[in-house]
Amino acid sequence: MTTALADSPTLQNSTAVRKARAALARRQQAPLAVEDIDIAAPRDDEILVRMVATGICHTDVVCANGFPVPMPIVLGHEGAGVVEAVGAGVHDLAVGDHVLLSFNSCGACPNCRSHEPAYCHQFMGLNFGGVRLEDGSSPLSQHGEKVHGQFFGQSSFATLAIARSVNAVKVDKSLPLDVLAPLGCGIQTGAGAVMNSLKVRAGRSLAVFGCGAVGLSAVMAAKVVGAAPVVVVEPSAERRALALELGAAHAIDPTRTDDVAAALRAASGGGGFDYALDTSGIPAVMKTAVDVLLPNGMLGLIGIPPPDAPMPMSIMEIYVRGLGVKCIVEGDAEPKVFIPKLVALYQAGKLPVDRLIRKYPFEKINEAFAAAAGGSVVKPVVTF
Repeated sequence: MTTALADSPTLQNSTAVRKARAALARRQQAPLAVEDIDIAAPRDDEILVRMVATGICHTDVVCANGFPVPMPIVLGHEGAGVVEAVGAGVHDLAVGDHVLLSFNSCGACPNCRSHEPAYCHQFMGLNFGGVRLEDGSSPLSQHGEKVHGQFFGQSSFATLAIARSVNAVKVDKSLPLDVLAPLGCGIQTGAGAVMNSLKVRAGRSLAVFGCGAVGLSAVMAAKVVGAAPVVVVEPSAERRALALELGAAHAIDPTRTDDVAAALRAASGGGGFDYALDTSGIPAVMKTAVDVLLPNGMLGLIGIPPPDAPMPMSIMEIYVRGLGVKCIVEGDAEPKVFIPKLVALYQAGKLPVDRLIRKYPFEKINEAFAAAAGGSVVKPVVTF
């Protein structure tokens, strides 16, 4: 059963199947196909959201180009929009609420109950499986055939999306959804890596490898917590310049530096760093990150290496130097708690995520995808 506002024509017949436009990934390494699909009414624990905007994340690109997900599928997992219908079991959201969508979690496993939903025991199935885990169904279809959805509990590359109350965060209606949409994954991951995972302290040094949306969000968060110095390693001149504007003290071009580790140590002012964060997933870069850590330093790993890549560090070296290594998922965030904090930082002018964004109309989603894949834009945002 679902509920909706009876006096609004756009919200009537909330139990009926809706028509939507969606960008379908039909096969690997092919353009997305913008087509009409059907979306079933939300179940008791679900909500129907009319999308206003969605960010494009590196994970979307990876899944469209090789990571094994079932196809055809509607990707997208940085959605933002307006609630159009709610299931009978949803009590914390109402029709008309503005929401930011984040990753899905079961809410019942020990990690979810301990406020660590990024490490939900069913994370992979809930976010990459393309179906509802309880019965293998999808709310999406086309001509009576299943279209996989539920990508990160939302599949936001569509004009309408089915999400769950657990992965929807209510925000004030005055806020720009087309700016805040990426908070649901990329921004949350980078900022959370600094604030939640590594718990970077004021006055301590941080090296950030890679200045995509995740790395630059880490730079902004490092400025918020008072880390110093913050040094970035990034081959793009434009991104290095942006990192400096957002709070980095130094920016190193690895393509023009013979010894990146030596350059980093010099820039640290103290022979190394208390914290290092790798967003690249490149084993050689991870090795450099280890090399520049001070004793008792902490390394955060966000970038995903090739599946057969060896661990690029010596266990003995980690042991004798007392180093910590933390693999980070979604910035160790509990979205309903952390996203409101990020929104407050944005409102205070301390998290200028608009500096990362370029907007594209939904009809140009493949152009936005190419910009994300090629790195010409830090954070493409598709608007509906």
